[in-house]
Amino acid sequence: MSESCSGNCSSCSSCAGCEKKPTALDNIKRCILVLSGKGGVGKSTVSASLAVTLAAQGRKVGLLDADFHGPSQPTLFGVNHLRLEGDENGNILPLELECGVNLVSVGLLIEDSDQAVVWRGPAKMAVLKQLIEETNWGELDDLILDFPPGTGDESLSACQLITGEKCAIVVTTPQEMSLADCRKCIDFCGKLDVPIAGIVENFAGFVCPDCGKRHELFASGGGKGLSEKYSLPLLAQLPIDPVFMAKCDAGNIATALKESTVGKEIENVAAVLR
Repeated sequence: MSESCSGNCSSCSSCAGCEKKPTALDNIKRCILVLSGKGGVGKSTVSASLAVTLAAQGRKVGLLDADFHGPSQPTLFGVNHLRLEGDENGNILPLELECGVNLVSVGLLIEDSDQAVVWRGPAKMAVLKQLIEETNWGELDDLILDFPPGTGDESLSACQLITGEKCAIVVTTPQEMSLADCRKCIDFCGKLDVPIAGIVENFAGFVCPDCGKRHELFASGGGKGLSEKYSLPLLAQLPIDPVFMAKCDAGNIATALKESTVGKEIENVAAVLR
């Protein structure tokens, strides 16, 4: 026990001789980090789809939207008009969605959903720590974290905060511009000892709403090449489906998954994670 320790370990969490202060993470069996080196590849849609699919399979699932500057989860679930509340202990209460997912997003904390979040690194890290550790998640099988692109403050801090079981899913598109950044993301996970469950390739062809056939719009095989290079599973290849995308924009992602081939691909990802 350090010289500055008062001996009252119920109020002290800073010295090596004291027990670790309990946090909400203690009740979470596994954290799934959805990452990508590139923006605009569909991390939020993959995160939300995976959360809905796992919840439909009977798992207790939380979803944390950690993209402070562009929170998309409230839009995908059609809850932009709602706001989060706190419990009697001052902890954040997640929004309980009809699909069974418990959602926390900065977009549900600010007054205006069109308001820009202008925070420097230290402020973002303090809020991220609060959202992870001071949210009343209850007991969860999985907490899915939807991150901003890159390997910056949010991703680094979360990997350091989460000391229990965790794994990452890396989302890419078929083009080399995305693949190049995802290679850096894979290297990031290696340096932080975060196991990678596999690769998800998004925008893998276009599903025609008239004939139902898939057509290649961009380069093909990028996700497969990335998975082979690093000996990682290619978990899914998600097509561009206009019907699916329209329902997501309308806040009906749970319905969209039931009516699209995207849902079947996401079930393949969930099967690996079960």
